[in-house]
Amino acid sequence: MIASVQSWNLREIEAPGGSRSPVVLRSDDAARAVLIVLDPGQELGDHQVKECALVAVVDGSIRVHSGGETVEGGTGSFFSFAIDERRSISSDEGARILLVLAPWPGEGHFRGEEKSA
Repeated sequence: MIASVQSWNLREIEAPGGSRSPVVLRSDDAARAVLIVLDPGQELGDHQVKECALVAVVDGSIRVHSGGETVEGGTGSFFSFAIDERRSISSDEGARILLVLAPWPGEGHFRGEEKSA
């Protein structure tokens, strides 16, 4: 079977409302890819997820707070977070980030979900 290629121009996708309007690009059992646009001054407040999280800065710059550490990253920067790692991401001037969560959904992602033995 021949797989068909999917592609997106991450700099042209509209996301009105900034971080309140994430755009899910692809979602399957392996991973979920989400484009998030942070308007100037917006942030993804302190949070954690049940998946490994990978974040690439497509455009702009971000500030990541995690584990008592703060790291700045501009266009082309790449971040990796472990399962359940707490972090926040903010942008003073605005940014476009690609968030990949894997596997999707991670064990315990949905509240009330039973964990396998």
